[in-house]
Amino acid sequence: MLRKFLALLGASLVCAGFLAHAPMISAAEPAHKVVIHVDENDAKRMNLALNNAANVSKYYRSKDEEVEIEIVTYGPGLHMLRADTSPVKDRIVPFAASYENISFRACGNTMNAMTKKEGKKPPLLDIAESVPSGVVHLIQRQEEGWSYVRP
Repeated sequence: MLRKFLALLGASLVCAGFLAHAPMISAAEPAHKVVIHVDENDAKRMNLALNNAANVSKYYRSKDEEVEIEIVTYGPGLHMLRADTSPVKDRIVPFAASYENISFRACGNTMNAMTKKEGKKPPLLDIAESVPSGVVHLIQRQEEGWSYVRP
């Protein structure tokens, strides 16, 4: 009897040790995470990025799977998120309202360079969130396991 108890206790401790070191999976964590890169001031490229994001979102939703998508802009691609110069402004605002799982990031380094060149901070669309560096943000997301897409 004591031997069975000790064997059961030992097995329980081994299982507890494995569980303690198992990766934690959050119920709120999406199954899929995608980062899309835009670095050109080209309406076709920007629309392609929006199309890619919409298609990925629709695909996973049709499978009842969650997906989080970020579109990261830097360099000339930052114009995508500028309120004054975006060639896709008329599309992107309603687009962002339609897809709550798609967010937009603007490079802080590019913003600083544009501010210096233009003498004022370029206005961003309300949907845009600034990150310190677009390139570093892309690197960090890939290191975190996000899938990378460059349309």
